[in-house]
Amino acid sequence: MTGILLINKPAGFTSFDVVAKLRGISKTRRIGHAGTLDPMATGVLPLLFGAATKACDRLPNTDKRYRAELRLGITTDTQDITGTVLSRSEVHASAQDVERALVRFRGEIMQVPPMYSAVQVGGRRLYDIAREGGTVERAARPVTIHRLELLEADGREHVYTIDVSCSKGTYIRTLCHDLGQELGCGATLTGLCRTEAAGFGLEQCLTLEQAQRMADAGEFERALLPVSTLFAGMQRVTLDERRARLFCNGVRLDLARNRLPALEGGYAVYGPGNRFLGLAHNDYGKNELHIDQLFPAEG
Repeated sequence: MTGILLINKPAGFTSFDVVAKLRGISKTRRIGHAGTLDPMATGVLPLLFGAATKACDRLPNTDKRYRAELRLGITTDTQDITGTVLSRSEVHASAQDVERALVRFRGEIMQVPPMYSAVQVGGRRLYDIAREGGTVERAARPVTIHRLELLEADGREHVYTIDVSCSKGTYIRTLCHDLGQELGCGATLTGLCRTEAAGFGLEQCLTLEQAQRMADAGEFERALLPVSTLFAGMQRVTLDERRARLFCNGVRLDLARNRLPALEGGYAVYGPGNRFLGLAHNDYGKNELHIDQLFPAEG
């Protein structure tokens, strides 16, 4: 069984909980996921089955999009509502103040990873140190906020909902925390839904219950998308039968001699009959098509 299953992760589940659940539903052991979600979060969780797990480190689209709810006037040790409250403050900021403050967080920004995160410092996960009551200095890292918009505002309860499109490695709870610092009253994340990941949207996802029903009906594999859908936005090159065989056997194809386009970046390589073969790149030193990864299960 090879392919991609898009699950709308329910609240209260870790990403690994969802993988474990799907192992039972599908009777398949080899399952990975693309992009961890915190237990309180819901939304798009792409699961990779079988040979598709080889794509985890080669995703061309690692941007994410979220719908996040935050509350002003409160901070916690986890930067979300599941943590221990550290402070409560009066809130004087209006919706207009929030709109103006969002401007500072658009584009490339520096973000300090939260203590409750899987980032390693000195060979230890930050969350392990935090659970022991410790804290360490963390270096700020660059992340990119492609889109940041205010969707809803409840000035009476000081609750705001934002739409965030961002690069891999962005912590939305830290974004909310930093927004609260900018406003001078503190803030914490109270709700989070990932609406896009790896180029897929929430509307394409199944619930765990729907996946179970499909498995019970013997139709589970119908829910799997081909691994090639992960690379639909990449530059495409199609080989005839002879060149496809050579490529899959590890032969480096001269681009000029084989009349193949010399493009920048990576290629999604297909054979006859729209058969996805794998990923490759152009070695500019030799102008040859080099294998990055084969996906024989689709070949």
